[in-house]
Amino acid sequence: MTDEDRVAVVTGGAGAIGAAIVAALAATGHRTVVLDRTGEVACDLASESSTRRAAAEVVDRYGRCDVLVHCAGVIDPMSLREFDAARWRAVQAVNVEAALWLAQAFSPGMAERGFGRIVFVASDTAWSPPGAEFLPYVASKAAMLGVVRTLAVSLGGNGIAVTAVAPGLTDTPIARSVNDAGQIEAVVARQAMKRPLVPEDTAHTVAFLATDGAEALTGQVLVVDGGLVMR
Repeated sequence: MTDEDRVAVVTGGAGAIGAAIVAALAATGHRTVVLDRTGEVACDLASESSTRRAAAEVVDRYGRCDVLVHCAGVIDPMSLREFDAARWRAVQAVNVEAALWLAQAFSPGMAERGFGRIVFVASDTAWSPPGAEFLPYVASKAAMLGVVRTLAVSLGGNGIAVTAVAPGLTDTPIARSVNDAGQIEAVVARQAMKRPLVPEDTAHTVAFLATDGAEALTGQVLVVDGGLVMR
């Protein structure tokens, strides 16, 4: 099977990093499907039922999913004092649970074909939290790493590789909404490579993980942050 035969589903494909991932996968010949509120397949990823319906629609309309990229994410900063259970659960639902429902839906077909790529977009904040108010977001991204490693073990025998890409602070509208220019410059100054990160940095790494060249990579997290976090 070549990349030209493969269907790649990208959640959050309407966002800056998601759109860059869609473009990178399309450039390598994948048939891309955006799963988002305004995507080719409309979905509310905070809702389990909506996410499961969207997965079924993908299979019905496109016949398969060979590459699943979960890029959708919610930040919703809140301090411990204003911690709210409903808001906490909404962050976990989008960032972690939706990925599980989609992996559960698409992995049987991947197993039948003996090929699959599941890539989660995590965050380097799992190792370097930017502040206490980001607890729901950081916790969700750290949970994602455990999911990646566990799924890699359970799905690897069927030819399905499960990995994560952990970007650093990337120049996107969402990042600028919760960080001022001085905060962004301070992060860049701490990086080994002194340049702002752009969505294509993450996208090119995801596109590589979707190729046959990455078939021995599974259960791993690639940190794409200009050398801020070195593990």
